[in-house]
Amino acid sequence: MNRQLSSNNLMANFFSFSEIDLLVFGLIVLFNVSLAVSAAYAQPLSRPSVVGSVRDAAGKPVEFATVLLLKTGDSAPATSSVTSQSASAAKLVKGAVGDAHGRYVFDNIGPGTYQVAAQMVGYQKTTSALFTVVADQPEVKVPPITLLQSSQTLGEVTVAAKKPFIEQLPDKTVINVENSIVSAGGTALEVLEKAPGILVDNQNDRITLKGREGTLIMIDGKPTYLSAQEVVNLLRNTPSNGVESIELITNPSARYDAAGNAGIINIRLKRGSRKSGTNGSSTLGAGYGRFPKASAGLTLNHRAGGLNVFGNYNYDYRESFGSVDALRKFGSGDSLTTVNNLGYRPSTAQNHTFKVGADYALSKRTSIGVMANGLISNNQATIDNKNLVYDAKGQLEQTVTMINVSTRGTNRLATNVNFKHTFDTLGRELTVDADYSRVTIQPQDNMRTRYLGTGGEETQPELIQRNRPPSTVTIRAAKADYVHPLHQGGRLEAGGKISYVTSDNDVRFETLTENGYVADPQRTNHFLYDETITAGYLNANRDWGKWSVQAGIRAEHTRSLENSVTLSKVIDRNYLNLFPSAFLTYKANQDHQWRASYSRRIDRPNYQDLNPFVYVMDPYTYNQGNPFLRPQYTNAFQVSYTYRNETNISLSYNHTTDVITGVNEQQERVMRVTTVNLAALDNINLSVSLPLKPTNWWNLQPSANVFWNAYNAEFAGQRLDYRQLSANLTLNQSFILPYGLTAELSGFYNSPSVYGMMHFRGMGQLSVGLQKSLWDKAATLRLNVSDILHTMRSGGTLNFASTNLSFISQWESRVARLTFTYNFGNRNLKTARQRRSGVEDEQNRIGGGNN
Repeated sequence: MNRQLSSNNLMANFFSFSEIDLLVFGLIVLFNVSLAVSAAYAQPLSRPSVVGSVRDAAGKPVEFATVLLLKTGDSAPATSSVTSQSASAAKLVKGAVGDAHGRYVFDNIGPGTYQVAAQMVGYQKTTSALFTVVADQPEVKVPPITLLQSSQTLGEVTVAAKKPFIEQLPDKTVINVENSIVSAGGTALEVLEKAPGILVDNQNDRITLKGREGTLIMIDGKPTYLSAQEVVNLLRNTPSNGVESIELITNPSARYDAAGNAGIINIRLKRGSRKSGTNGSSTLGAGYGRFPKASAGLTLNHRAGGLNVFGNYNYDYRESFGSVDALRKFGSGDSLTTVNNLGYRPSTAQNHTFKVGADYALSKRTSIGVMANGLISNNQATIDNKNLVYDAKGQLEQTVTMINVSTRGTNRLATNVNFKHTFDTLGRELTVDADYSRVTIQPQDNMRTRYLGTGGEETQPELIQRNRPPSTVTIRAAKADYVHPLHQGGRLEAGGKISYVTSDNDVRFETLTENGYVADPQRTNHFLYDETITAGYLNANRDWGKWSVQAGIRAEHTRSLENSVTLSKVIDRNYLNLFPSAFLTYKANQDHQWRASYSRRIDRPNYQDLNPFVYVMDPYTYNQGNPFLRPQYTNAFQVSYTYRNETNISLSYNHTTDVITGVNEQQERVMRVTTVNLAALDNINLSVSLPLKPTNWWNLQPSANVFWNAYNAEFAGQRLDYRQLSANLTLNQSFILPYGLTAELSGFYNSPSVYGMMHFRGMGQLSVGLQKSLWDKAATLRLNVSDILHTMRSGGTLNFASTNLSFISQWESRVARLTFTYNFGNRNLKTARQRRSGVEDEQNRIGGGNN
């Protein structure tokens, strides 16, 4: 099958879906239209509206103020008051956000006595005089509410409102990177290492969450659709200076993509301030470990009326290294052979990340937005692999060296168009997103292998090879989400999504001969992968006093096409899955909340694991894909308790079938690394987060994740039933010191764990940071040192079937960094409207085009 014919067929598949695609998508559209039509005809009889405006002391409109409609008793004083006791004791009826002209509207208000409270960051809260609404009034006009400015300055507000580095919420954990001292100048991957429940395996480029593989990595609420290795590389090349926060969600609802059996990691990039006028910040940083590092960044934001334009750019330069010491044994008796692999990899990386976008409020209820973010990365490395081969008596037989001069260029561009319309003040709204992104990876490997005897002499001619495995991943996606409030506190949500992902990986592996470079047919392969997912969901929730119930169902139809052009082999898959979810919450009072949840999730094999091509890692190790991988499915159960929205305790059980797992197979002298489906994995996790404040200048946030992993499978004709009790412990502390100094001390420890047939040893690190505010808090100077005890060492053993392997690896984890940030422009805290979808309001949903 030639490439042109294949491309035409795939485009035809995109524009001409299968019957199941059309059926699912048609039902989604029909359901949303019927909801909108029924809602339009089912509006209750018109009742009076309450209208008014919010002004400052000069009589100018206060943009996007928060306005509350309160129902009070007739005995309350009919006067305006900044600290009205009647307002604090009144019952909240509705909330709203004023428009760019300071105006607000409350529709459909029943008879009674009311008061309006208005508030805005930087102003004192103010309430109106009492007024009465009667049934036959068409409209009640409230006199303008005047807000007086607070005496607080920007700097004071910033200190008081600073979020903790780790914020534990009932349904997710938030890592607030933006204000973290110990994270300044690092990478997004280094920040993840400090997150509770996260294990980053730098040796094998994988990320686990609470002991489980298969996390869905999202950037600004959009899936990356990259392989696990490419995701790790992406995070490794993303500077932390451009990251606002990282969200960890272990049990998502039906509104999320069903991918990610361990949960979702959403990385939110900075988008600039939401204050009126023009403002921004600039950052300069430098660091040194064994090698130098440098960074610079600029963030700009302009808001005027209903228009907000924002953007940021970050540059990161870093030199670093990695090393590995691995020992492999194969054979037995007199044929026992031991290979000691010593690898050293110095590297240089230059990364450019950017984000630009605009939001515009067409009206007080309708807004549109566009956004683009991207990464341009160039990496160079010299990989020096030395393999010492010993016989059964421990005598050196041979030394095989391989020098690989490697370059890697990565370009990523993601664009989004977002539309949001709120139909009324009851919360009925529609959000539509269209996304396009493209990732291009251009790696090059130039390998020179030499075979040396015990005296250093050449025992056979050197081998010169080169590898060019360029790949391109293109994503097109569109989705719509509709929220419809029901009577008595209920809510109905529905939506649909379609995504079309194509991957083109053209591996050209060549060996130098007397006649020039000749392609190696065993390692050269042109592989195309195309995947169309059509999804629809229905989600409903309802409150009954202290109880809250949410239930949903998500349907996803997947059509994937694997095409090995070189091998003339095509695998076509077509399947439909249902993913139910349910959540039950009991809120005893403001301090105590209980929650139980269930969800079913899927992880589809990524294109790199499906590609059957061979990638040479060293003369004795190669990696090969598996085109017959199947998706893995997980049933996840969780119960949790939250105290004062701070302390969180959760217990979860997860059962995964057809577990996608990396394995190692010894084939004579060469080890084959591949990915297979194992039968089942059971995971039990106990998570505890307990913030403490011993004094007013000292905050602690310890957390613990204790998990039990148990594999139940067969591989290579042998039983694999490894079981391991493991723990992830984190402790983050912040201190307020004299002379305007603040400090952070952050540490974590990951105990020994098991992954497939591999046992990993424990590791951890301790990092410290110091911060000083300058120039009336317009500038900040941060100094931090990561891994001050130099304890970050990854190691493990594998002893299964004929494979016997142990290794230890390290990288440049101890680095000192100095970062300077300067804030400029309008520092007035007249905060403009912060766009949030109805999903965020109800379930802190990831998504929305320009969040």
